Amino acid sequence: MSLLEGAVLFLAGLAGGTINAVVGSGSLITFPTLVALGYPPVLANVSNNIGMVPGGLAGTWGCRKDLVNQRGRLAALAAMSALGGLSGALLLLVLPPETFRTVVPILLGLSVGLVVMQPAIQRSVALRRSRAVQGARPSTPLGARVGVALAGTYGGYFGGAQGVLLIGVLGGLLPESLHRINALKNALATCVNACAAVVFLAVAREQVDWRLVVLIAAGSACGGLIGARVGRALSQRMLRAVVVVVGLSAIAVFVRS
Repeated sequence: MSLLEGAVLFLAGLAGGTINAVVGSGSLITFPTLVALGYPPVLANVSNNIGMVPGGLAGTWGCRKDLVNQRGRLAALAAMSALGGLSGALLLLVLPPETFRTVVPILLGLSVGLVVMQPAIQRSVALRRSRAVQGARPSTPLGARVGVALAGTYGGYFGGAQGVLLIGVLGGLLPESLHRINALKNALATCVNACAAVVFLAVAREQVDWRLVVLIAAGSACGGLIGARVGRALSQRMLRAVVVVVGLSAIAVFVRS
């Protein structure tokens, strides 16, 4: 690996970690970069997944203030994310790469639609929920748990844009601000990537290139801290616009590839 290649991978990790913390599509930068540099797709996907874990931890730490009073909800949803992440990682190792490619654009389109409709959906949810009282413990609907598990399965298989899926699901079903949803998304996506990483290290270690992991991890950790600050500084309307733009861009990437 040349010095230039190493710098490119670090910068890709930096950009990916920043975008992951803001909206959650950083792998759409890091994974194509690895493939463009000539690394096999499965090795690139596995190494990228492990390398993005430190970035997720950094982004979650940076958004920790928006996780206040969400510990119970986070614990419940993290269990579903872990289940999905483990399932998705196993699917990556046993299914052909074409299996999910057909449904990925559909999932992303639905999630972008949920983000656009989030304000109206949240108003409807709030009206139906008399328990949404000041100071009450945040509830976790069954639909949110199922949606998080499915998003985790997708994330364990390919992490690209799982954050868009999570924001779409959580934003439509939880009566919370988009900033608090984004903080929850960071924690859950990190859980998915960490669980998938455990599977890869246990049964597919030959698909891990530690040079790639270290460079992407270093870049994504720095990017996660930067992205957390950027995400909290954006207005909800601006953050929603970023989610929609990235989601539509992701759909275009998958359709054209």
